[in-house]
Amino acid sequence: MSAADDRWMGAALALGSRGVGRTSPNPPVGCVVVNDGRVVGRGWTQPGGRPHAEQMALAEAGSAARGATVYTTLEPCAHVSPRGPACSDGLTAAGVARVVAALIDPDPRTAGQGAERLRGHGIDLTLGVRAVDAEAAMAGFLSRVRRGRPFVTLKLALSLDGRIAMANGESQWITGAAARAHAHLLRAQSDMILVGRGTMAADDPALDVRLPGLEDRSPRPAVLSATGAAIPPNAKLAARGAIVVRSVAEALTVDGVNDLLVEGGAGAAAAFLAADAVDRLVIYRAPILVGEGRPALADIGLARLADAHGRWRPGDSRMLGPDRLETYNRIATATGSG
Repeated sequence: MSAADDRWMGAALALGSRGVGRTSPNPPVGCVVVNDGRVVGRGWTQPGGRPHAEQMALAEAGSAARGATVYTTLEPCAHVSPRGPACSDGLTAAGVARVVAALIDPDPRTAGQGAERLRGHGIDLTLGVRAVDAEAAMAGFLSRVRRGRPFVTLKLALSLDGRIAMANGESQWITGAAARAHAHLLRAQSDMILVGRGTMAADDPALDVRLPGLEDRSPRPAVLSATGAAIPPNAKLAARGAIVVRSVAEALTVDGVNDLLVEGGAGAAAAFLAADAVDRLVIYRAPILVGEGRPALADIGLARLADAHGRWRPGDSRMLGPDRLETYNRIATATGSG
């Protein structure tokens, strides 16, 4: 991989991040068209999945795409749909000289066919540039296609002693403003957000995004309720059209969800952990002690302490005002978890 390839793929990855949480069921792809060392076209997957990133970038580049190098975070698609043409055909028609893609598309409608089509038309193709970064950027789409379920993030806001609320249920606020703003950004990057029935009853949350300029990115809300009882009509989630799911398995099969954010409470969090259905933990840890309060988790079904080890790999860690953000990624197992 050349330094130039690394640089321009980084630009494509940055563009793709603009679509996270908005492109489902399609992936949030980014694309740049470079001719003679200059960017002549940029694109990212648009809300709802179309236009694709390559279509957007080629439209901006126009005739300057001829002889150019195209950097895209995913193999250009090979299938024509009622919503748009195949990107591999568009690149061929535009006369590009080279395509650099981070990943092969696991969607069986493309899955290497786009690469073959490009090579068949004499286009130089390079694969695997910044593949690890692209895997992380499109984790939700890749999880849904490869494993048949979304990428699941469990968010917890905790005191130093692992409490999510006072004994009387008071929980506003465990963390400060900076951590709460970051949590809203996490919401904006998700397709669906879920809480348990108990949390809905206790807090009456809206589960929307309240960051200036991102209010339109509020994810679809859901409530986990074993009884399947309807949401009270006066609840904020009723106004937002929240759905009710009876189980973790049902939550993982809602159509059109690449990224699922679980916000608790203790029962819902434990249910997803017990089902081994959490891919990432996002913990906001406040520098406070609560003492006798409500724990972050209910029983997650561990039989031995040894079973708790070897499950999580530390990721990002940084300060958000007085609070610490910690992320942990699920370690893959022989059964394919993680």
